[in-house]
Amino acid sequence: MDQKTDPQTTSPNDLTFQKKVWITAAIFAFMVIMLLLIKSTFNVLLLVLAGSLIAVFFRALSSKIQSKTKWKEGICVAISIISTLLIVGSIFWLIGSKVQGQMTELIDTLPKAIDNSKAWLNESSIGEKILTEVSSEKSMAKGKAFVGQFFQSTFGVLGDLYVVLFIGLFFTISPQTYTKGFVKIVPVRGQQKAQHVLEQLGEKLRNWLKGTFLSMFVVFLLTAIGLAIIGMPLWLVLALLAGILCFIPNFGPLIAIIPAVLLGLLQSTQMALLVAGLYILIQFVESNFITTTIQKKLTNMPPALILIAQLFLSGLTGVWGLVLAIPVTLIIMVVVEELYIKNRNDHSKQSPDED
Repeated sequence: MDQKTDPQTTSPNDLTFQKKVWITAAIFAFMVIMLLLIKSTFNVLLLVLAGSLIAVFFRALSSKIQSKTKWKEGICVAISIISTLLIVGSIFWLIGSKVQGQMTELIDTLPKAIDNSKAWLNESSIGEKILTEVSSEKSMAKGKAFVGQFFQSTFGVLGDLYVVLFIGLFFTISPQTYTKGFVKIVPVRGQQKAQHVLEQLGEKLRNWLKGTFLSMFVVFLLTAIGLAIIGMPLWLVLALLAGILCFIPNFGPLIAIIPAVLLGLLQSTQMALLVAGLYILIQFVESNFITTTIQKKLTNMPPALILIAQLFLSGLTGVWGLVLAIPVTLIIMVVVEELYIKNRNDHSKQSPDED
């Protein structure tokens, strides 16, 4: 006799459960593949982002020129690019020889400053222990490995800069080509939302760049004035370095203070303390007054979130992650707000209240 199959072994509930298991497994596998793909290509994505920031700057400047002159867009874009290059070139031409001379002197002086700082540390037992620990073979090996990984680049330093510059120029000349292409790959019902998100991203990044450049200029100016007043040699190149490194929040000022204090030690311990106090004062003013005021008016990003993003991205991608942590965080915040938070709030307003 043929045995009849138990109907409960192929019940709809079991089939539904198996289907859910397979769907869950497929989603998990897709997420793993996407994370591995993002990890392997994240450095390239950061280069694209850096180029996009250059394009955002040039387009913002061209829009300002167009609003004042009412000239054609292409002419204003060309003026924004050419004028920026001319201004930067003129600045380097005017102070370039002095900066170059001071930079050469700084490079020649740093080894002597390091030796002087070692001798100063050896004068105390605590400093001697610190120096012994730092100069041990194990610490040196870890330091070399960290530096090698941190300063890794995708195409080499010059290659990365070349890619960033040309991506920025291409995006500046024809941004609609790339934004429209991106919107077209989104499903039709979501294209309008995607266009809105891109517009919000452009506005937020423009505001962040305005605030960042203003902070960099203020830090450069305050540092130059302060170092000149206390009679610090190489004050111009040190101030320029402090202004540029201000682009990297939290860690940039710490990097900028190291050569300044080392050179101060060459003069005297008192000069080193004055330099350290000046840098700390400027960093305090910049962090608590300048940046805070700018963020309230232009962007609103929690300082702790910026630090967490820097630690995470620098550990993942090295120096590019540290430099671009804020725009990456800003992009994530805008996307989450536009695609999740606003939709959730709209849905909660539309759904009837339950007793």
